[in-house]
Amino acid sequence: MRCDAMRWAVLEPSRAWWGGPRGERGAAAAMEGETWTSTINQANKKALLTWAKETGINLVQINGQRRYGGPPPGWVGDPPPAGTEVFIGKLPQDMYENTLIPLFQSVGTLYEFRLMMTFSGLNRGFAYAKYGTQRTAKEAIAAFNNFSVREGCAIVVCRSTEKRELSVDGLEALVSRQELEAVLRRVTAGILSVTLHPSPGRPRTQLALLKFSSHHAAAMAKKTLMEGNMRLGGGAIRVDWLAANLKQKLQSLEEKPSPSWVQRAKHPGLPKQAPPSPVLHNVLEHLNTLCRSQYLGPPLFLTKCVQANPNGWLRFWCQVVIPGCPMPFTGFTWVQDGPGRSGHEEAKVAVALQVLRMLGESLCGTCANL
Repeated sequence: MRCDAMRWAVLEPSRAWWGGPRGERGAAAAMEGETWTSTINQANKKALLTWAKETGINLVQINGQRRYGGPPPGWVGDPPPAGTEVFIGKLPQDMYENTLIPLFQSVGTLYEFRLMMTFSGLNRGFAYAKYGTQRTAKEAIAAFNNFSVREGCAIVVCRSTEKRELSVDGLEALVSRQELEAVLRRVTAGILSVTLHPSPGRPRTQLALLKFSSHHAAAMAKKTLMEGNMRLGGGAIRVDWLAANLKQKLQSLEEKPSPSWVQRAKHPGLPKQAPPSPVLHNVLEHLNTLCRSQYLGPPLFLTKCVQANPNGWLRFWCQVVIPGCPMPFTGFTWVQDGPGRSGHEEAKVAVALQVLRMLGESLCGTCANL
């Protein structure tokens, strides 16, 4: 059967199935459709089962794809690095692993083979083959790109992009990296790292970058997070593959981080400033004095380091509770360890300066009292 004829054979019964009337005739049409689904391509399905039994190969179907290996029997060592997977397109939809795996194994050992499947038991016309080395993957592309697997059916084989990073935008500002990672590990697999950044497009929220051990793990996580309609920290989130321009933008911002205050007691604005200079070490005393003079009670500071960058910047979650204020002051700030002071002490200075500004104290007034 030629490729175009095969695709038409699939479409024609499907159109008749869904086009039927309602009621008893509709139910009969649905039963007819189910019968068609179970009987289509029986010869090739039977050949696949026979081949799997004879070779002892185990095929597992999960979430619309059927997988061999990952790792295969007898594999020793770590999974292959990036650049070892190839994309296979324009497959005849009635062709299965009993033909494809031996073909792609002819150039080298397969670590994993994934065939995308439809509900009817036909394949979706594409698959992925992962090899043990990048060299073998290149040999597979050279050997099988534009290769005719059947008369009139030349397939496409090229390097797989193997995306392994996701962006999750819209996280509530108080969600910490540890809390997010704990949630993700319960619902996904293969996560390697989680980093948090101020969202570049959604004020008062955070954006998380998730890195996974494989493209498959990242794809499954993306599917789970999107279909689950998850709300992490109370807000609706947006999950997508990490775009190169977004990654570059976040990396450039990390070089010169600035505080990102995401919640205020009374004022909706988001003040931004450079990390406090050591000359402002008495700002805590000034805040205490102000609170006493206004009969607000002594401020209580809570700080927690939620992210540490390789360049020495530390991201702290901070909260200041002042008994005389109806709501606590809560937000995030970036600091570095100061001379003789820890990151927590520097964070207290930063948050105290922010609170003074929110309470109407000018920076000039603060400096005049130092």
